[in-house]
Amino acid sequence: MKKIGLLSDTHNYLDPKIFQHLESCDEIWHAGDFGTREISDRLRESAKSHGAILRGVFGNIDGPDIRSEFPEQLIFLCEGVKVFIRHIGGYPGKYAPGIKDTIKKEKADLFICGHSHILKIQYDDKLNCLHMNPGAAGNQGWHLVRTLIRFSIDGKNIQNCEVIELGKRGL
Repeated sequence: MKKIGLLSDTHNYLDPKIFQHLESCDEIWHAGDFGTREISDRLRESAKSHGAILRGVFGNIDGPDIRSEFPEQLIFLCEGVKVFIRHIGGYPGKYAPGIKDTIKKEKADLFICGHSHILKIQYDDKLNCLHMNPGAAGNQGWHLVRTLIRFSIDGKNIQNCEVIELGKRGL
């Protein structure tokens, strides 16, 4: 079993409270728009301090420093779950161009994106795929509350999903 901490759209801001929510995680996943390398470095150091790993993709605001470290998309197996992460992806019924085709081709069980700053967890019955967007953990954007998601993957089961509110944006 793996415990996952999922965040996105930090936009160069990491609330110190984030780390207490991630310290029990085996893996930390970032769905893009880190902001700067300092953010990815801090997340990586935090992950290493408790034996976890950091995975992530670059987002549309990320510069060459992040783009040289992280790919545009990730497709990997976690336990028995095929995971597909890309920053701009849409959601069931309104996927960004190419996303639905990739989910089908890869037979993804879990599709994760960021970008919209809208927290969303929704199952796509047509593609047999769970969609997650953790909202935004940073201060930039129009969201009112900063959020992240924590969940577990045990074999093929995605379970124990928790939405964590970090507080109001800008505070």
